[in-house]
Amino acid sequence: MKELLNHLLRHPLLPVFYHDDTATCIEVINACYQGGIRVFEFVNRGVRAQENFEALLRHRNENFPDLKLGVGTIRDAATASRFIATGADFLVSPLVKAEIAEVTLKKGILWIPGCMTPTEIGQAADLGALMVKLFPGETLGRGFLKAVKPLFPEMLFMPTGGVNPDRESISDWFGAGANAVGLGSRLFEKPEGAGDYGWLSERIRVLTGGFPDGSVI
Repeated sequence: MKELLNHLLRHPLLPVFYHDDTATCIEVINACYQGGIRVFEFVNRGVRAQENFEALLRHRNENFPDLKLGVGTIRDAATASRFIATGADFLVSPLVKAEIAEVTLKKGILWIPGCMTPTEIGQAADLGALMVKLFPGETLGRGFLKAVKPLFPEMLFMPTGGVNPDRESISDWFGAGANAVGLGSRLFEKPEGAGDYGWLSERIRVLTGGFPDGSVI
């Protein structure tokens, strides 16, 4: 778990993505990897989530062995266990739940629970979480992170939801104390007239170009 967490901290930009079409999922993950992404969160929000995640895993194993591929929107232990058995490298939740900690953290699997209050962050810490997702980041804001971080000096924070895919916004979040950021729908907004996913690779290159060695801010 620590090794994976260190990998995430070296590559702290996480695309958060779902699509029903398998070919689209593969195109997107290809473009993200080519742009410099090495940690990717595929969310469990659609009817083909399991099927498409399995396809992405096969594609990852054949082409991008250094890419860590996790699953988000995990709300219960049964779902967590299913995706762990499938081969997920890590799991992300929108909530804090002891039963999920039982099948992840206590077995050495990285779980990043979602929190919106100091109480929830404290509960996550008590369960053994090393990192929490601040969600929705846009609602909480950087001021919240600045205020709450000193209360939990050993906790790592990943704001997600409303993080703009531009260097200024990401730098501001890291300046407020973020250790990673989740980049959702705004990252995947297709420019007018764009053809293939080259625009996505280039957009990510611009973001990772803001990191001194290409991997850390």
